[in-house]
Amino acid sequence: MREPWKSFHDFFVSLKLTVVLMALSIVLVFWATLAQVQLGIWAVQEKFFRTFFVLEHIPNTDIPVPVFPGGYFIGGLLLINLVVAHISRFKLTWRKSGIFLTHLGLIVLLLGELFTGLWQEEYQMRLDEGETKNYSESYRFNELAIIETTDPEFDDVVVIPEKLLARGAEVQHPRLPFRVVPRLYYPNAALQLREAGQPANTPVPVNRDIGTRLQTIPLPLTYKLNERNLPTAFIELIGPDGSLGTWQVSPQLLQPQAFTYAGRQWRIALRFERHYKPYALTLLKFSHDRYAGTDIPKNFSSRVRLTTPDGADDREILIFMNNPLRYGGLTFYQAGFDNNDRTTILQIVRNPSWTLPYIACALMSVGLLAQFCISLAGFIDKRVIKTAAKS
Repeated sequence: MREPWKSFHDFFVSLKLTVVLMALSIVLVFWATLAQVQLGIWAVQEKFFRTFFVLEHIPNTDIPVPVFPGGYFIGGLLLINLVVAHISRFKLTWRKSGIFLTHLGLIVLLLGELFTGLWQEEYQMRLDEGETKNYSESYRFNELAIIETTDPEFDDVVVIPEKLLARGAEVQHPRLPFRVVPRLYYPNAALQLREAGQPANTPVPVNRDIGTRLQTIPLPLTYKLNERNLPTAFIELIGPDGSLGTWQVSPQLLQPQAFTYAGRQWRIALRFERHYKPYALTLLKFSHDRYAGTDIPKNFSSRVRLTTPDGADDREILIFMNNPLRYGGLTFYQAGFDNNDRTTILQIVRNPSWTLPYIACALMSVGLLAQFCISLAGFIDKRVIKTAAKS
């Protein structure tokens, strides 16, 4: 039993493993940098770094195969290598304290990237002047919302994740008196009004609301930072007595489509995924300053009012570049503007591990400085001893 354990131990404490992992990391970063031109930063992170293996499809098929170790695989092995090597080889002494702190900082940095990949969330909030919202919206993910509006004081909302629509999964939710059956899904498409007499261009017949007057143009997926994919889905609702009809839904349709069933009022919409909060923000004023004589932005800021339903918090905050609002575990950054300076765009980030990279950099800086000073002191002592011996 000791021989296999010794082989396992020797493998993970090996300096050769460290060198190989570093070399693989260099190749992975170089490959991802080249791929970023076509895929964009978000897709590169998911494909290369936040995965155990980089996957590629067999030509002319949808079958993925692993072709290279991913960031989680390389980073995980490197983390184990560092921890096991320290436990087995390094003794915490004053002369090695700098090396210990430097390696500890590297471990914290690796853990910080892992936790960021697992926990970080990013949303956006668009606010017109005078508008109040208690939710933010995802930039990359969508959801199908079916809303009962019978009660004028309350909306009963059922949301279905986009991935279920993409798989064509039938949904029977206990709060819905009908089944939701996705008939067709385009991950990115453009919509335009169909001219009179022009035939529909989709294999799914749409017989409800505005979808009967639309043409759908499928588009390739985009990965550019300044572009977003706008999916389109064709949804059939089926009650106990048969089909209620088929709707075409898309985030490009700004208003939900209304219908009546079983004496109750309903709306259906494919919208950007929402993240609700126990407080609300109101945009009081958006300011956009430009350099004199140009249209180049100099500064833009949003004065918002933050309120909670219980009245415990009611205050005004000015959000501008490099001065975000931090509240409730979220950070609100001033990201952009629209609608002739009447709409602000706030980037909302949740990252519980945001302090770890700073801690890691501080540990490595202190460790390198300490090791330099210890080595310098040792060198000076040797010179002093050598000079004293000569005299």
